[in-house]
Amino acid sequence: MSLFSRRKRAAETPEPEGTDDAAATDATGTDGAEEATTTGGGPHDVADVPELGPRLDLGALRIPPRAGMQLRLEIEKKSRNVVAVTLALSGSAMQLQVFAAPRSTGIWSELREEISASVSKQGGTSDEVTGPFGRELITRLPVKTPEGQPAHRPARFLGIDGPRWFLRAVLTGRSAVDPAVAAELEAVLADVVVVRGAEARAPRDVLLLHAPGKPTAPRATEQAEPGLDPLRRGPEITEVR
Repeated sequence: MSLFSRRKRAAETPEPEGTDDAAATDATGTDGAEEATTTGGGPHDVADVPELGPRLDLGALRIPPRAGMQLRLEIEKKSRNVVAVTLALSGSAMQLQVFAAPRSTGIWSELREEISASVSKQGGTSDEVTGPFGRELITRLPVKTPEGQPAHRPARFLGIDGPRWFLRAVLTGRSAVDPAVAAELEAVLADVVVVRGAEARAPRDVLLLHAPGKPTAPRATEQAEPGLDPLRRGPEITEVR
């Protein structure tokens, strides 16, 4: 269930419904080596990157390739739109979603409060810290192991406010708890390029993706597009206590 459409909507569970995973694809360069452009200070708006280089074309996102990185597209069941991408690398995962945002103000500060409130409602904890991309949230939600033991699932929520767009990244797996491991995916995030498009969109409307280099024809209606669900995540690790 989506936690947000164009307005806030409460949810009792962080796990999304109504999404499918497309088949995972390899996200390396053509020769299997790293072929990322050497840029810093990202993620970037496409207007600031005159040469996109070897980045993978996913529509609203351009993803830098990395050796051994796997890419999984996430599809909204009702509309069949690609609404997110999860990048798996070295035992960790990073889910990316990009949304329309107001022209004059960002939305990450507001969303951090909403995520923290939702996590607390579900019996979890969240800590706001300063990371390499500014303020971020470290969350831990209570779960049960297959053996019925209490455990927690950690995740890092990162948000980047861009020009008329907002990019949400969620790091899970080892990257949620080990800064040294997270650095590899953080470097990928810093080299992502967002292609917002010029069309008018309401704040928090998802910007659609597509399979690498394979844009699809526009759909007859945009009404089925999901809104921003800040607790959607990819694969996670579980801490047993």
